Amino acid sequence: MRLSFLPFALPDTDEAEINEIVEALQSGWVTTGPKTKKFESQFALAVGAKHAIAVNSCTAAMHLALEAIGLKQGDEIITTPYTFAATAEVIQYFGAKPVFVDVSPIDLNINPELIEAAITKRTKAIIPVHIAGLPVELNAIYDIAARYNLAVIEDAAHALPAKYQDCFIGQDLNTDTSSIKHQVLRFTCFSFYATKTITTGEGGMICTDNELLAERCRMMSLHGISKDAWKRYTAEGSWYYEIVAPGYKYNMTDISAAMGLAQLRKIDQMWLRRQEIAAQYNQTFCNLPGLQIPADRNDCQHAWHLYILRLNLDKLNISRSQFIEALKVRNIGTSVHFIPLHLHPYYRNTYAYNPLDFPVAYKEFQRVVSLPIYSKMSDKDVNDVISSVQEVVSHGKRN
Repeated sequence: MRLSFLPFALPDTDEAEINEIVEALQSGWVTTGPKTKKFESQFALAVGAKHAIAVNSCTAAMHLALEAIGLKQGDEIITTPYTFAATAEVIQYFGAKPVFVDVSPIDLNINPELIEAAITKRTKAIIPVHIAGLPVELNAIYDIAARYNLAVIEDAAHALPAKYQDCFIGQDLNTDTSSIKHQVLRFTCFSFYATKTITTGEGGMICTDNELLAERCRMMSLHGISKDAWKRYTAEGSWYYEIVAPGYKYNMTDISAAMGLAQLRKIDQMWLRRQEIAAQYNQTFCNLPGLQIPADRNDCQHAWHLYILRLNLDKLNISRSQFIEALKVRNIGTSVHFIPLHLHPYYRNTYAYNPLDFPVAYKEFQRVVSLPIYSKMSDKDVNDVISSVQEVVSHGKRN
């Protein structure tokens, strides 16, 4: 058994991040400035986006995207209950309503086959969430959006650097004017929270192929100022600016962007390490009774932000809570992703939801456990997780 506790997640940082941050401090730019602009351009290049706007969280990114499409009170946005709070919270900032659609039992992503039945005359957009880093069936989503004239705002908090059919999530796909995606207002929102593939501590990015919407997001991220506000403190800048709308304080700082630049240079190796760990887990756990390994698809590149193991509780004589506790005793950190939103008090009380309103999300939630998967894990860490899970399953299986 391990002598020290293995945290569920840790950022992977070294001297490269320290050097970038020190350089930002020594430059005098600590808020939005040249490093933020460089991070935006390099991130856009990395994922193939036309426009990228750096902000201080993925929550801010989704909020700005909804503002850019003109969401208002009484409107509806279709999304999944199987997600973190932010996905639905940003909808309600406008007095709009999140309309939940159940998930697929295969991959826990929103089920496209159920979306059309949830569309009303008040529906303005769909927010699909790429759970754990496995892309949603985007062709189906965009086909529906095009037919009903809906925007699509991809919650890609987990999905860097995921690919769907050889295209990075966030990639500009509108070069083909005959494509369905060319007809749809489209945003992709990323997270750089501490546990993500790359981190800026706190941070996010909006990617879009629409120049007007990109400028709206950029302007609203900094108080609705119409000029490039940060440049007013440079030699080529002007003191004059105009506020054209009541905006927000969502801009990223150069200190955060400095960290992001260092992280972005290492993204390939950090993702490859996650992929290696997932492969090792899969190779062992697929043969253990009582366990179901995460879904994957040949037409996608999984980002492996999360490794969500599912317990076949009918083959085990221990509960999910006992499984988690047994790993904790063995010094292995775990988590649960996610408690479906319709089970939380606010959503139960506000929208009168019952657990079985979304039966797949409810059923699958009761048997999921997320295991550690991050690039800073050593081979020993990975082997400790594997051996601990093997022990717990061996002791807990039904005879």
